Amino acid sequence: MPLETVIAASHRASRLEDELRKVIRGKDDIVRLALVSVLARGHLLIEGVPGVGKTTLAHALARALGSSFQRVQFTSDMLPSDILGISVYSVADQKFEFKRGPIFTNVLLADEINRTTPKTQSALLEAMNEGQVTVDAHCYRLPQPFLVVATQNPVEHHGTYPLPESQLDRFLMRVHMGYPDGQSERAILRGEAGAAQLDSLQTVLTGEDVVEMQQLVTQVEVDDSLVAYALEIVRLTRRHEKLTLGVSPRGSQMFYRAAQAMAFLDGRSFCVPEDFKPLAVPVFAHRVAVHGLHSSGVKKTVHAEEVIQEIADCVPVPV
Repeated sequence: MPLETVIAASHRASRLEDELRKVIRGKDDIVRLALVSVLARGHLLIEGVPGVGKTTLAHALARALGSSFQRVQFTSDMLPSDILGISVYSVADQKFEFKRGPIFTNVLLADEINRTTPKTQSALLEAMNEGQVTVDAHCYRLPQPFLVVATQNPVEHHGTYPLPESQLDRFLMRVHMGYPDGQSERAILRGEAGAAQLDSLQTVLTGEDVVEMQQLVTQVEVDDSLVAYALEIVRLTRRHEKLTLGVSPRGSQMFYRAAQAMAFLDGRSFCVPEDFKPLAVPVFAHRVAVHGLHSSGVKKTVHAEEVIQEIADCVPVPV
């Protein structure tokens, strides 16, 4: 792939990053990981207490992309048909017609996804993995690009249903959005950042631009030594004494794609070790299970991140 093509495309992606930083202040790492998810054709899970900007980030991403956007507020009484759609009988045509649900969009905000039941959570599985939904034995393709940005409150909050491992494995990465620093919060209070700046965001890329960039990302070169490096981290998660569940093959594939996207954002047509190592925790921590702790426990989440970081630190970085 010509380097000039990568540089030109990465500059356009950088403009998108700059727009998002107008809204999300002091969270440059979160903004970068959100763009990595988009370019790697993955989905993003954002965790944090209410009111720290999780929903605002999803809104800003959709606006800057100039793509269709739907928000679904997940509740305990929600049904799968509320997301996918439902077949309704038409008396005039004497047949059933499929009324599409909010999932037929480019950016779907699944707000507080862990406040709905596992039955409704599972409605997203096929869409997130295959880019389609099946209703009444009919398959319907979703528009491209398709991105799920899900938010969830900490699991110890009242009325939450822990996401099952199969659901978590569909997300390319999970990030934690904490409280802003003092300067960033001052900007939010002054209306210089946060939701107040959403209307001022400029559309930087179209859906077609994103699909084109996603194709370019797949062409980023990854040396065999880096493939071996990534697989060694994955292998150790499956053998580590503190883990009962290691990273799946889907997880290793997403790790590979995310690293390619990271290199692309930096304007390179090849990967370096620094593209892989910082992604180990956000890509892997939610895919593993720790000994002696329930999969929904906060201690497990923190501990899993520590174990993944420990594994990444002990694997020799290829020269």
